Amino acid sequence: MQIGLTMAGCIVFCFFIGLYLDRWLTTKGVFVTVFTLLGVIGGAVTVYRQIREILEPRPKSRTEEEEEEP
Repeated sequence: MQIGLTMAGCIVFCFFIGLYLDRWLTTKGVFVTVFTLLGVIGGAVTVYRQIREILEPRPKSRTEEEEEEP
């Protein structure tokens, strides 16, 4: 669920930044398009990092190694 919310949050956040800039600079959808694409790319990179963090095994700390020794 966190991964989906991360992706959606990045897209929505960037969309509203683009919408604000379009209204402020009176452009017609240029910044909405650019920032939405940036939100998709940024969200994908963040989700990729989260998935790698979940799937990669963590190295054992010294205390865990000491507990395993007889």
